[in-house]
This record gives sequence, structure tokens and C-alpha cells, in this order.
Amino acid sequence: MTVAFSPAPPRRARLARRAQIWAAVSVGYNLVEAGVAVSAGLVAGSVALVGFGLDSVVEVSSGLIVLWQFRHPLPASRERTALRLMAISFVALAAYVGAEAIRALLAGHQPDSSAIGIALAAASLAVMPFLSWAQRRTGRALGSNAVVADGTQTLLCTWLSAALLAGLLFNALLGWTWADPVAGLVIAAVAAREGVRAWRGEGCCALPGVRAAEHGGCGRACDGACDDAGSER
Repeated sequence: MTVAFSPAPPRRARLARRAQIWAAVSVGYNLVEAGVAVSAGLVAGSVALVGFGLDSVVEVSSGLIVLWQFRHPLPASRERTALRLMAISFVALAAYVGAEAIRALLAGHQPDSSAIGIALAAASLAVMPFLSWAQRRTGRALGSNAVVADGTQTLLCTWLSAALLAGLLFNALLGWTWADPVAGLVIAAVAAREGVRAWRGEGCCALPGVRAAEHGGCGRACDGACDDAGSER
């Protein structure tokens, strides 16, 4: 027989507040990032930079979804809906950026170099790993796959920042204009993968020993998969 376990109510309340704080921080940062990236991308004609900015818009929506979820007295009841909304935003991003990247490759589009884009990608590489770690750790401690998914989107931004930075640098320093749409394809592929995972409810849905049904029926309990969650305070 499985023994149900979850954080005590006071600790769960603290973790829920922490999840909302990290979501709000993510929303604020990504609003700025999206505005800068899309503007600079349109000026430079960079598919990757525009795609990166749109990914930031997806991350804003992800943070807002988490805030919406935890405004409910029983956040777990909104878990599956939150995951599905995130999945849809991921797939929409993948479809748009993928189509634009393929169009740019076929047309031989030559984007201009973007010093602003390079600086933005470098800044995100510095900020996003810590924010993602904090979000995912809090989500695992809560047993919330939606919060973990929000942190995964932030982690995705880290890898996309690296791909964007490489594409922009190759274009600026070596004149490899194809590197920009290729970076866009990388962004689209990773976004599509994460969209499928979110739709299926994959990841750490519940703390060890907790029935998945207690968390909105998403995914499954993942005994042993959240070993670091128990240390969250």
C-alpha cells in the first residue's frame, strides 16, 4: 500500500508563495527580454532573435499561468489545465519560428549583425540558470509539475540563449548568415519537444509516495525522481 505524503500545510503555503514570487520575477524579466529581442530582431532581420523574443513571450505566459494556478485555494485542481496551456504556447512558438527559419534558409536571407542581441543573449546566459534552478526546486518540493514546467521553460531559455549567441556571433564575426536560421530551427525543435512533454504531463508530478491523482491527475508519481525536493525549506 502506498503511503501518501505531502508537505505540512504551513510549509506548503510558504512554497506556494515562493512559487508565485519566482513566477513574478520571471514575468518581469521576460517582458523586458521580449521587447528588446523582438525589436532588435526586426531591425537586424534575425529570425533567431525574433524567435528568442517570442520564446520570452511564452515564458511570460507560463509565469502568468503559474500565478493564476496558485490564486486558487486548491492549486492542484488547476494543474492539468496549466500544463495544457503551457504546451499549446510551446507548440505555437515552435510552429512559427520553425516556418520562419525554413523560409529564411530557402530564400538565402542575410540578417545584419546585432550587438544588442549578442549582449541580451549573454545576459540571459548569466541570469536564467539560477532562476530555473529556483523554480524547479520549488516545484518539486510542492509536487507541482506546472511549476516544474515553468522552471523548465526558463532552463530552455538558457539553452536557447546559447544557441542564439552562437548564431549571432557566427554571423557577426564569420559572416555565416545561415547560422541565424539554423539557431532558429534549434529553438523551434526544443520548444516542440517541451510542448509535447508538457501536454503529456511528463516530469516530476508528485513527491515520492504521493498519488498522482492528488495533483490533478497529471503524469504519475515519481518515486526517487525528486530526491532534492525534500531538502527544500
